[in-house]
Amino acid sequence: MRSAKIILCALGILCVCATAQRTSSQSTARAPAEGARVVPTRERIVPTRERIVIAASAVFDGRGRVVRDTRVVVEGSKIVAVDPKAAPVTYDLRGLTVLPGWIDAHVHITWSFGRDGKSAGAGETTQEAAYAAASNAWLTLTAGFTTVQSLGSPTDVPLRDAIARGALPGPRLLTAVEPLFGQGEKTGTPDEIRAFVRRQKQAGADVIKIFASQSIRQGGGMTLSQEQLNAACDEAKRQNLRTLVHAYKEAVRAATLAGCTQVEHGTMATDDDLRLMAEKGTYLDPQAGLVIENYLLNRERYLGTPGYTAEGFAAMEKVLSLNHELVRRASKIPGLKIVFGTDAVAGAHGRNAEEFIDRVRDGGVAPMAALISANSLGAQAVGMADRLGSIAPGFEADIIALDGDPLTDINAVRRVVFVMKGGVVHKNVARGGGR
Repeated sequence: MRSAKIILCALGILCVCATAQRTSSQSTARAPAEGARVVPTRERIVPTRERIVIAASAVFDGRGRVVRDTRVVVEGSKIVAVDPKAAPVTYDLRGLTVLPGWIDAHVHITWSFGRDGKSAGAGETTQEAAYAAASNAWLTLTAGFTTVQSLGSPTDVPLRDAIARGALPGPRLLTAVEPLFGQGEKTGTPDEIRAFVRRQKQAGADVIKIFASQSIRQGGGMTLSQEQLNAACDEAKRQNLRTLVHAYKEAVRAATLAGCTQVEHGTMATDDDLRLMAEKGTYLDPQAGLVIENYLLNRERYLGTPGYTAEGFAAMEKVLSLNHELVRRASKIPGLKIVFGTDAVAGAHGRNAEEFIDRVRDGGVAPMAALISANSLGAQAVGMADRLGSIAPGFEADIIALDGDPLTDINAVRRVVFVMKGGVVHKNVARGGGR
């Protein structure tokens, strides 16, 4: 109870700070066309029915189509039209690449570094941790990610709800609350596992996270039986919840056979496993680089914390090439649905887009396919294909702009200069201004 009060108190203080920050924001986009009406960012705190028109020379619709020289019309939180004749222009984003806000299927939004500089993991409930979580949310949003799945921690819940109320700026947040950690027979009987899933539903979970393998730092061995996995994923379906399964090696096939929704990581899956996933419609969320790169970059901040040993870091260095190889193989499997997820932990929040670069540069993924994985396909995977991931009438006005063309230079994903989420502009900086 005391931990919850600390988090809520800290978030409450942050709400006041966020309001003040928004009110003082006066950044503008690149110079508007003649006659265009530019609305300062501070006026777009909450969506209204006022009409907003965004002029764009290149719009990626999130489904693989590029629309040239058009305008996107927003009313309230929704896109109401894509019309080249719409006027007057509110935001002139010509010369930039406009696309739907990105969806990251796998983050740990509340993970941060503690007072000692070391990773505090998922369980830290100090005021500092609450402030850090709010900062992580802001960094993630302004990096272009308007929806994320945090997998998972009970401390996600007050952050999710504060963002949903509009009290704090951040991406639309889906959480698993508490994950199911596979521990062999100690995990429980199938009936006990079903009861665990129901408790997560009652606690407000949007999705069920299941660890069916050890960490790759410990070898990635399977930690749940087929019967246990069957029970977890079947009960989640009965509760109308999706299941995301941390799985390596043989656990990939087991999760697929159990009818689970999505496999996280998937390292050392065989081509036969991947073909079975395609056949069953199971989503794959591999990580091509960011998570391992972030661990290696912050080695001293993780080393010595629970689960992070010198041997584990040596294993991660070897795994990086295996992850690249998995992405290369997976991208060649017909019909396999590969979504975008980063597994962003402390040190990686706000750098989520680096995963696009890893997938294209090291995994051989076509740039448009990489973008679609975080747009319409990502929306499909989170069960929001009718609301998110596309620029089209009726969809949420989650719109970002990049300084550059990611189809010719994938590094453009680092240069997010405009972010609108649900009709509210959260970032609007001059071209070339970076993040």
